[in-house]
Amino acid sequence: MDKAQSDIDIFEMQADICKTLANSTRLRILHALRGGEKSVGELTNLLGLRQSNLSQHLSIMRQAQILKTRKQGSNIYYSVAYPRINMACDLVRELLIESLGRRQELSRNLAAQLSQE
Repeated sequence: MDKAQSDIDIFEMQADICKTLANSTRLRILHALRGGEKSVGELTNLLGLRQSNLSQHLSIMRQAQILKTRKQGSNIYYSVAYPRINMACDLVRELLIESLGRRQELSRNLAAQLSQE
C-alpha cells in the first residue's frame, strides 16, 4: 500500500470517528466515562436516558472502537478505549468557547455602532 492510499484510509477512519461523535448524547456518554468505567445502569441514571436508547449509542460507539467493554457477572462495564479522545473533545470545546467569545464581542461592537447612529 502506498502512502497516498494509506493517508486516504486514515482520513476515512478519522471521518468515521467524527461521524460517531457528531451526536450530543454520545459526547455526554464520553464525558460521563471520564472518571472511569461505568455500568449501563450507572450511565442510565447519570444521563437520564432510557436503557434501550443508551444501549444503541453504546453499541455504535463500541463498533467505532471508541469504547471498550468488560463483563463482570451479569453487568457490562464501559470505558473509553483511547483516553486521548477526551483531549480531542476538550480541544473542540475550547475552540467553541473561543468562537462564542468572538461572536459576543462582534455583537457588542455592532450594538455599539448601531446605538451611535
